[in-house]
Amino acid sequence: MTVYEILNKIQVELKAPKNQQNKFGNYNYRSCEDILEAVKPHLAGSVVTISDEIELVGMRYYIKATITITYDGQSISCSAYAREDESQKGMSASQLTGSTSSYARKYSANGLFLIDDTKDADTMDNTKKDKKQPETHEVAPQAPEDDIPDFITPSQLAIVDGYLKKLDITRPGLGRWLVTKKKLSEPDITKLTQKEATAMVRAWDDFSADIKMYCMNIESKDKGARDAYNTI
Repeated sequence: MTVYEILNKIQVELKAPKNQQNKFGNYNYRSCEDILEAVKPHLAGSVVTISDEIELVGMRYYIKATITITYDGQSISCSAYAREDESQKGMSASQLTGSTSSYARKYSANGLFLIDDTKDADTMDNTKKDKKQPETHEVAPQAPEDDIPDFITPSQLAIVDGYLKKLDITRPGLGRWLVTKKKLSEPDITKLTQKEATAMVRAWDDFSADIKMYCMNIESKDKGARDAYNTI
């Protein structure tokens, strides 16, 4: 078993319900600790580590949380950023940093394990707010959300690359198969959506033999065409 297979199994089977409740905002949420506790039964000998770094982005410092799963010398990582508010009523500086770290760690775990989540900040009141009050957390500067393509994540891409390596085929080969067999318009697999990538990873065992055969046939045809051209 490889780290890609272990992570794929975790992504398919992991259940991390929102068992925490914010009584003030009247909504449920899950914490980073909830996710890690849910992951433990699925590790299958792999090791998960999570760490923080401080990075300067523009004029503000951000906490970069990175979660890594390692097995048999192979590793896959995913990172997420969050920044502290200038101040937060009722919190000391250390509490504010700890809260921001937990927030970044949770979303790095969400990315690695493909956990869907709502966009509300988990520990703040989501009811009517004074617009003058700062948000509890802010993510790193980026384009407006509607302009961000929901592309395949690095962890999904790493899993796919691991499978391709086992089949001894290339990304372009998989792309041609997707266009021909799945009628997708984009042969570049880095342009797959997260939804398409998840569906492909979950059904990989069902079509791996077909994709291998297809790529072998295409390579054979390409070679035949090149040989014919070279004899002209």
